[in-house]
Amino acid sequence: MDGRSLTEEYIDIVKEHKDIYYEDYKKAKNKARNSNARYKDKPVPFLYQPMFFTEKDIENFKKAGNILMSIANKVTDRYIHYPKYREKFKYPKLLEELILVDQGYDINIPISRFDLFYDGGDDFKFIEVNTDGSSGMNEDNIFANIMLESKPIKEMQKKYNITYFELINSWVQESLNIYSRYKNKVENPNIAIVDFKETGITAEFQAFREAYRKKGYNVEIVDPRDLRYINGKLYYGDMRIDMIYRRIVTVEFIEKSQEIPDLIEAYRDGAVCVIGSLRSQIMHNKIIFKILHDADTQEFLMEEEVEFIKKHIPYTEEFAGDKKVFEEVRNNKDKYIVKPMDSFASQGVHTGRDYAAEEWVKILEDCWGKNYLFQQFIDPPTRPFVLFDEEGNIDVEDFKLNIGVYMYNEQFAGVYTRISRENIIFGREGYYSIPNLLIM
Repeated sequence: MDGRSLTEEYIDIVKEHKDIYYEDYKKAKNKARNSNARYKDKPVPFLYQPMFFTEKDIENFKKAGNILMSIANKVTDRYIHYPKYREKFKYPKLLEELILVDQGYDINIPISRFDLFYDGGDDFKFIEVNTDGSSGMNEDNIFANIMLESKPIKEMQKKYNITYFELINSWVQESLNIYSRYKNKVENPNIAIVDFKETGITAEFQAFREAYRKKGYNVEIVDPRDLRYINGKLYYGDMRIDMIYRRIVTVEFIEKSQEIPDLIEAYRDGAVCVIGSLRSQIMHNKIIFKILHDADTQEFLMEEEVEFIKKHIPYTEEFAGDKKVFEEVRNNKDKYIVKPMDSFASQGVHTGRDYAAEEWVKILEDCWGKNYLFQQFIDPPTRPFVLFDEEGNIDVEDFKLNIGVYMYNEQFAGVYTRISRENIIFGREGYYSIPNLLIM
């Protein structure tokens, strides 16, 4: 039993009684449309088929996550203690200063989601590591529960034990566990979920707010510009803030730093516990893939970790410097992608094979020497998915897989899957969010 064979079994079930399942599909789609799985007040795209994972897949994810966290902690330690090593990251002065601030607890990356091309086994490649702003938990849990009530899954439950990865309450508990180790902790901390209002995922934040409240905590969704630092305490209105669940991506935090002086001063002073700290940016920035391949990084890693990087981290280099680099990427466009060192939602990412030669040259000229990376192109794995048209006819189409693996408090927590017809998933457009189910 593996994910692919389970997928084929699911498709056969749906095709066998398509009229029954078409009616069930319409009900499921309506539930999804009317749910709180929303982004910028629009429903997140939904498909009537889950992604199946087995216990063997979870073993693979745990092993990969453990090695990645070990590497991350060693790289972070080197950054903190070796000024020369910091230069590799080319961070602005403010960010470097904030990374060096003692966050007051004992973990560098409280929450992360590493995205990878995975289709079972040990032959997978990382796409990127997300730390600050890791998202998708709410929509996955909503869609998973909808699918658990669907007729095809009910049919499969006659043979298998099927469950999902609970991602909301589990993070709330892990964040509180981290806070319990905070050096300036207080009893019953007041909590703020913090992001810029124009960027934040309101529906997801609401789900987390309700989960914290059910555990008895005062919690608000807060724009960081509304925080005030008064007499050594951080406030949102009259509410003292003791703990922040940071959803602001670091690049935006720094870009808008002049708008949030109170938060920055409180952070410098250790007056509030920020989960996660700016320290998590060390692994979040896309230049980390280049740095992991550098000889002076691999010299302080274990042999197993170096082999892990060579096997699973795509070759990455700066798109700058010697013009031979430009010529290599130009002349071998199908082998490479270019991407900004620090962005989110796939902004500025270009895949050579998606462009004609002249278009590719124009893109490269615009990116050259402007904090871009070039990276080995990896063919995404595919899997078949069922599609219904408006008349209830079935089509089965192959989609490209992007698997995200959540780590809470450095432990495996769950999975997030997006599928697309395209090589790159851009933001929240052009893809389906697929619920993830564990079959045992």
